[in-house]
Amino acid sequence: MKLSKRECKPCKGGVPPLQGEALLKLADELGNSWRVVGSHHLEKDFEFKDFKEALAFTNRVGELAESVSHHPDILLTYGKVKIYLWTHKIDGLVEADFIFAAKIDEILTH
Repeated sequence: MKLSKRECKPCKGGVPPLQGEALLKLADELGNSWRVVGSHHLEKDFEFKDFKEALAFTNRVGELAESVSHHPDILLTYGKVKIYLWTHKIDGLVEADFIFAAKIDEILTH
């Protein structure tokens, strides 16, 4: 099943962050528009024509974050948004991070 169609279940903690083959498999499913940084977090840059479009996208990401209880770090500047995504409870990546990233990508197509 496509990542964006899976359920984004919040991590309760107490699990190890993804590493090795499991991490690479999910990164491959997500595609290379997101960067896996130091096996710790995902990041991606988005570009827009102006601040208003970038802000609208940021607000939609925020609404999605609230709906699935998964909250990324977001940097908003004129015409640009950078998203950093990881599971804070375990200070690393879990499957939900990749699912959430795929759901963010879908915001741009809807």
